Amino acid sequence: MHAAFFLLLGASLARYLLRHPWEIRSPWIIGLSAALAVLYVLGPVFGPRATPRLLVRLWLFTIVAVWMVLVVLAPSFAWCAVPLFYTGLRTLPIRAAIALVTLLTVFVVAAQLKLAHGGFDPNLVIAPPAVAAIATAVFVHAERLAGHQRALIDDLITTRRELAATERREGTLAERQRLAMEIHDTLAQGLSSQQMLLQAAERTWDGEPATARRHVRTARSIAEHNLAEARRFVHDLAPADLAEGGSLEEALRTVAARESAGFQVDGTPVALPERVQSALLRIAQGALANVREHAGANATAVTLTYLEDQVVLDIADDGRGFEAGAAPGGVRGHGLPAMRARARQLGGTLTIESTPGEGTVLSAAIPLEMP
Repeated sequence: MHAAFFLLLGASLARYLLRHPWEIRSPWIIGLSAALAVLYVLGPVFGPRATPRLLVRLWLFTIVAVWMVLVVLAPSFAWCAVPLFYTGLRTLPIRAAIALVTLLTVFVVAAQLKLAHGGFDPNLVIAPPAVAAIATAVFVHAERLAGHQRALIDDLITTRRELAATERREGTLAERQRLAMEIHDTLAQGLSSQQMLLQAAERTWDGEPATARRHVRTARSIAEHNLAEARRFVHDLAPADLAEGGSLEEALRTVAARESAGFQVDGTPVALPERVQSALLRIAQGALANVREHAGANATAVTLTYLEDQVVLDIADDGRGFEAGAAPGGVRGHGLPAMRARARQLGGTLTIESTPGEGTVLSAAIPLEMP
């Protein structure tokens, strides 16, 4: 549009000088043309983005006034109005811009009629308003499309922000759930064991000091293990038993021995992802803690079975059992939900079979090819 304006301005000045080599008004025409060019160049400075609106409109009305004087002196400058249409439409509110376009169009028609020779030509009256109408319609339509596009971009940005906020909230909730499970399966279970051992030591301190000291030593061992768990938990590393043992089988054997439970491996061991090993070890820790706290069992067995398509961890006890659908020990704790969540995250399942007075079997099955 800027290039078109200067092209039309130069062509109009050239036409005038060719038709009128030198007249008394020629210096005025040349001076006004230069002034119009300078004013148009100042447009980016006083354009629509300038802060004071009054200054913007003053610039626009000045450039239009200079153009009108030029048209009165030399009608050949009339077609410079087309770029001025868009300048007015960009600068003024739509109604004021249409009024300005109408005024410019009247000047163009008058200039065309003044230049006409050989009688009245209807085309000179119809063409300028038609051009003005097309220019205005194109600009208004483009502005509407731009407005819709801006609205869509704003909606997209808002949606992305809301999605990011939702993902952050979901990530926070998932992390909180993970932390709750980790704390329950490590620190909480260890503290519970220490409490039970210290209570037993207190009861037997006077009558059976050797037994009491054994309980205290066991509690101290659990405290040391919990300290290692806490340090690794802070650094988000693997469970302490798994890191120390080097393999899932050895880690499960250590955990089972700590809880006075038997352990065996069936099938041919295969390499498991670290998160599968960690989940199975945490499930075993939680299940054995439940046995210790709620089952009152005399014997507990931990079995790790490698099948063709899955690995299965079974923890069986001969304790008091419970009704199907009821949690052991009532509704307290996060043990079973945490175990189910760990298995579900790996595409596996956790099942519990129990009958009052006949013990409990907990089974966690994890597919070897995880989704």
